[in-house]
Amino acid sequence: MLIYEVTATVEAEIAVDYESYMTERHIPEILATGYFAAAFFAKNGGQYRIGYHADSQELFDAYIANDAERLREDFAKHFPAGIEVSRQVLDIVGLFPAP
Repeated sequence: MLIYEVTATVEAEIAVDYESYMTERHIPEILATGYFAAAFFAKNGGQYRIGYHADSQELFDAYIANDAERLREDFAKHFPAGIEVSRQVLDIVGLFPAP
């Protein structure tokens, strides 16, 4: 299992549009690819984190090979400026359900 985490630092004047785009379009489109089991969307001031949970490295690799470029291009078309994005992949070492 892994988390594909995207961190976005968003300028204040476009934050509302960014949140709407992410919740109404971008995140649902990524989940619709079928490569991810779930996602979270969190914010702290002007910084946002989106985590996509993939059940395997193979599913994540398929997303990168088949859909990532198209979805990133759509994002860039909607937000050509005002957002700095970084990405990382985190291997889940342990998952601990509450007792």
